Amino acid sequence: MFKKKFYLLSIIWIISLLAVSIWTFEHPEKIELIKNIYKKNNTPIIKIEGEPENNIFSNSFTITFKKIMSLSEKTAFISYEDNKNVFNPNFLNIYTQNGFLISNQKEEKINLPNTFTMQRNGGVKTIIQNNEKKFALISNSKSECFYASIVNLADGKEIFNSDCLPDSNKKTDFNGLGASNIHLGDYIYLSIGTPTQNSKLINNLAQNDNSIFGKIIKIKKKNFMESPFNFKIFSKGHRNPQGLTRIGDKIFSVEHGPKGGDELNLINQKNNYGWPLVSYGTRYMYDDNGKSYNTSHENKNFTEPLFALVPSVGISSVNVCPSVLIKYYNQKCLMGLSLYGNNLRPGKSLLIFLLNNDSNKIHSIEKIYLGDEMKLRHFVTNSKNELYEDVDGNIYISVDRKGIFKINFSNFR
Repeated sequence: MFKKKFYLLSIIWIISLLAVSIWTFEHPEKIELIKNIYKKNNTPIIKIEGEPENNIFSNSFTITFKKIMSLSEKTAFISYEDNKNVFNPNFLNIYTQNGFLISNQKEEKINLPNTFTMQRNGGVKTIIQNNEKKFALISNSKSECFYASIVNLADGKEIFNSDCLPDSNKKTDFNGLGASNIHLGDYIYLSIGTPTQNSKLINNLAQNDNSIFGKIIKIKKKNFMESPFNFKIFSKGHRNPQGLTRIGDKIFSVEHGPKGGDELNLINQKNNYGWPLVSYGTRYMYDDNGKSYNTSHENKNFTEPLFALVPSVGISSVNVCPSVLIKYYNQKCLMGLSLYGNNLRPGKSLLIFLLNNDSNKIHSIEKIYLGDEMKLRHFVTNSKNELYEDVDGNIYISVDRKGIFKINFSNFR
């Protein structure tokens, strides 16, 4: 009797698993919607840490890094506004990609519209501050339409929304949206990528002047909330511009290439950086069997990158170097962060770019690997995305689903 009951329950269990598997296979969009609800309501877990320091030896100095706060979610933007430069983790304003603000170790949902989605790697991509008002670039889903919008966080209302992305929703990947922003003079500059891995229709928007995707746009600060939303295309032909910074009035961007071909670019007005017509990367194997792109930007009348990283490192952010490095090198200096990388060129690293005096040529690149779990995402900056340094010269970065880390440079040779 027991054996019959056991066999019967086993058969029911197997049939149930098959039924669930078949339903999941036939209704992937419903599973994604369920995951989306969970991700949007998954409150970040934070904790002040006191872990031991780790030392990494670079070519000319020692890097010491230490976790000061654990965080279970990916960051979208982190600001610190204490002018005294005495660091206190409670003063961090941490925006997460799933739509939370963490301040004074307390989490609260930010004002986002019901269309906000975490589907297809979506989320909050960057925070833009204009005077005391804060805005977010986010991904959205409405009916069968995936799109991007800029939202006023005071009331959750969209001040701008893009057209619906073309092609199948399955080919949308909001990892490609980017983005970052900087302030320069009377303008805010915002980078916006092409949200896909392998859709030619979406990639081609980078060359379409009627689309916001694949562009760096500039918005006049005093007109930021005008209706209709008024912006100008500053540059185009960008794939996935993750980081944006400036040295004086020179603007720099880093962006993910396809399979290889991450780029550091000097951004000039009206320049075309070539995506998707040229790249130093190659296509993925599921796209035209991995065929290479045209590599020469110059021969196609596009702007060459200052440097292309082949293989790629998953470059994620860029900012000016901390003052201790600028003093040591006595050169123009940029620092990048990286995510995954690969076996040929591991990511999870700091990258130091040394430039000439005119900021239009790279003299050297040093890549400093911080460890296999260190997927580096954002620098801690002020509200204008300018690097924050404390009184001791430490800088701070976020690591995906690990937390906030303090970084110190010492023992210069």
